[in-house]
Amino acid sequence: MDYIYPDKPFQNTINVLAASILNENLITSDIEATLLASETSLWQVQSCREIGVLSSTERDPNRLENRGKLNFPRMAGNGDIQWCFSQVKGTLDDEITEADIISCVEFNHDGNLLATGDKGGRVVIFQRDPLSKLSVPKRGEYNVYSTFQSHEPEFDYLKSLEIEEKINKIRWLKRKNPAHFLLSTNDKTIKLWKVSERDKRIDGYNLKDDAGHLKDPMSVTSLRVPTVRPMELMVEASPRRIFANAHTYHINSISVNSDQETYLSADDLRINLWHLEITDQSFNIVDIKPTNMEELTEVITAAEFHPSQCNVFVYSSSKGTIRLCDMRAAALCDQHAKLFEEPEDPTNRSFFSEIISSISDVKFSNNGRYIISRDYLSVKVWDLNMDNKPIECFHVHEYLRSKLCSLYENDCIFDKFECCWNGTDGYIMTGSYNNFFRVFDRHTKRDVTLEASKEIAKPKTVLKPRKVCTGGKRKKDEISVDCLDFGRKILHTAWHPQENIIAVAATNNLYLFQEKL
Repeated sequence: MDYIYPDKPFQNTINVLAASILNENLITSDIEATLLASETSLWQVQSCREIGVLSSTERDPNRLENRGKLNFPRMAGNGDIQWCFSQVKGTLDDEITEADIISCVEFNHDGNLLATGDKGGRVVIFQRDPLSKLSVPKRGEYNVYSTFQSHEPEFDYLKSLEIEEKINKIRWLKRKNPAHFLLSTNDKTIKLWKVSERDKRIDGYNLKDDAGHLKDPMSVTSLRVPTVRPMELMVEASPRRIFANAHTYHINSISVNSDQETYLSADDLRINLWHLEITDQSFNIVDIKPTNMEELTEVITAAEFHPSQCNVFVYSSSKGTIRLCDMRAAALCDQHAKLFEEPEDPTNRSFFSEIISSISDVKFSNNGRYIISRDYLSVKVWDLNMDNKPIECFHVHEYLRSKLCSLYENDCIFDKFECCWNGTDGYIMTGSYNNFFRVFDRHTKRDVTLEASKEIAKPKTVLKPRKVCTGGKRKKDEISVDCLDFGRKILHTAWHPQENIIAVAATNNLYLFQEKL
């Protein structure tokens, strides 16, 4: 981030210092000593303090009370990010029930709640253990807070189509009162859920008995004032709104607007805009359905609102393009404001090029300046101010390029991997096969491959980096690309918005890892 200051030469000094502190975690006293030694005036040093470049209470990583506030994971001596096991949710049995497979993972805005949806239509909400949050060092431990059935299997009799109960996406609304609100969707229906606590009950009704049954009014001989009595804490989940009958095709994305009043839902060919208070009407803001379906060349794969500009949203397509739209331009955003597309490399052209270039996930950075997109083999970072090519490209599993034929035959090439930012936009995480997941450092360009497996399911066990061998002699700690298990895949990941705690969905298990402190 650039710090704007009227003195141009001094502004450059400040920007260099800011980058040094963020990238190297330099201690404030050392920075001040360096400034004074280089004949920087005292007022300039004081200016650094005032604008936050020098702040011992925020930047000193050696102070115990600040370790939990630092968002950048610390580096070990070998350059790898150090993560350790925290928890695993779900049974570790080899037999897996289809309904228990996790289909989405999402932290709420402060990270105290973590929601998962599965193929059985259930939503499970985990709450951060208050004691683990207050401990030194902090621990990322979560307990079950609420479980409810969000969707049931349905059947469309007009189209003779079965609608499965699988939860495709969960999105939290920002908290405005003691209750929590979230949106969940399957292929056709979106629901707004209210999750609230109740620890008191009303006792002593005049027209109800202890079992809650109504009494004969003629039997009431006296009136009494009902009293409020304490009861065991109960968490209730109730559907407040049901948004249905607006999508012809399968819903793949929902995204809450920054105004917290509207949200969008996207299917293969259309994007609709909803108001959270209106269930029987939505506005179609994108429609790419051709008049003749034989002319169809691409479908919408993901869509998301800008984190702070309520009129801006993006959507990705199966052609590997990202379109940014401004709702102020027109009611129907068929004409995009920007098109993000990377020119194809002719040397890599093959039969599978179109399939692997399809974007499976797209997300704005927290500051709204960048976009990440995930295709089959890589994660790309786009700058909103430069649409002709990505500014960064991270290869997730390039070693699979030679295996595309077999991946096509077993349909794995159509897997839709998600990606996510950390709270400071400095790190990116996404999944791979063999229960591997990848973490990329945007500043140092380092990356690490980690594995979510039951063998490491012991508290504070440090995750060892994994390496994949593509050929030749294999080292002891490496795994051959031919030995990868494509049935064990990590499609869904989430990063705590304020701390270095990550959630990884591995089939029917939810793994929680945290930064080693």
